[in-house]
Amino acid sequence: MAKGYVYLIVVVDWASRKVLASKVAITLEAAHAVDVLQEAFNRYGKPEIVNTDQGSQFTAHEFIQAIKDQGCKISMDGKGAWRDNIFVERLWKTVKYERVYLYAYDSVNEARLSIMQYLAWYNQSRPHSSLGKMTPDEAYGAMLPAVPLAA
Repeated sequence: MAKGYVYLIVVVDWASRKVLASKVAITLEAAHAVDVLQEAFNRYGKPEIVNTDQGSQFTAHEFIQAIKDQGCKISMDGKGAWRDNIFVERLWKTVKYERVYLYAYDSVNEARLSIMQYLAWYNQSRPHSSLGKMTPDEAYGAMLPAVPLAA
């Protein structure tokens, strides 16, 4: 922002690059990360493994317990092991260069609205070469099992 910082927390599906849940917060408290994690679980179910980096919000007892309570395994990257979290790191770069660096937000609400609009566009409209030019929404939908029609 022009003055100060906001923090983007996301849960990303590795295979499709789809942002499953997100939040722009003004602090790095674990409660924000837990909120985003719970939203992703509630909307999309629980994964076998949750991968995260070693930020204080992700190593906090509250966050680790939220993962364990769902029966998920935790995979935390090693210090300096950026490749372990490559899809989120790529998303950060994309968000920064395609949205954040283009604006000097004057308020938290302005930053929040702009970034959340961008993430919706990213999921719905931004094709990825690694996904065969599909958008994250298209790739995620293509991976879902077919549901038979009721007779």
